[in-house]
Amino acid sequence: MRVALFLTFRRTRRVLNCSRQPLIKQVVIGMDVAASEFYGSEKTYDLNFKEEISGDQLKDLYKPFISGYPIVSIEDPFDQDDWEHYAKLTGEIGAEVQIVGDDLLVTNPKRVKKAIKEKTCNALPLKVNQIGSVTESIEAVKMSKRAGWGVMASHHSGETEDTFIADLSGQIKTGAPCRSERLAKYNQVFDGHLLRTTLAN
Repeated sequence: MRVALFLTFRRTRRVLNCSRQPLIKQVVIGMDVAASEFYGSEKTYDLNFKEEISGDQLKDLYKPFISGYPIVSIEDPFDQDDWEHYAKLTGEIGAEVQIVGDDLLVTNPKRVKKAIKEKTCNALPLKVNQIGSVTESIEAVKMSKRAGWGVMASHHSGETEDTFIADLSGQIKTGAPCRSERLAKYNQVFDGHLLRTTLAN
């Protein structure tokens, strides 16, 4: 079993240096960039509040991360409406890593359909609270699965200790194991892994 750490963009470099240590080779990295937060009105990305870079420059910035570190997933690498650069990144590195369109897709079947057609990402974060209906969420998941995408169930801050989403899609994104609703989901993932390992032997 591999565990993916999801990092904000600004923490990534510090943690990437740690990932080269032999003790944590079982840990892989998933980046949650949240690029809409630093997307400017001039259609540029402001990484350090001093200089702005283009979508193509940001796309090229991700590539050394992928080649040099055990990154398996990048969530929200561009602004929620930057379909062009999502498609470019997915075309260039989508076979190696999962490109997750959280803000891009918002679990909306119409946006999922467009993303499949335009090949703008290859993974859906499943958040029922985003679209507001279980029916539309199921439709979005079915469309994603048919397209060969990954589906990542994502918890919502302050939710209950119910562990259903830990078994829902094969991938789960939850926060640091510091609150009971998160710990319950981690325990379910690890218990399920131990059970599958025991049954397989």
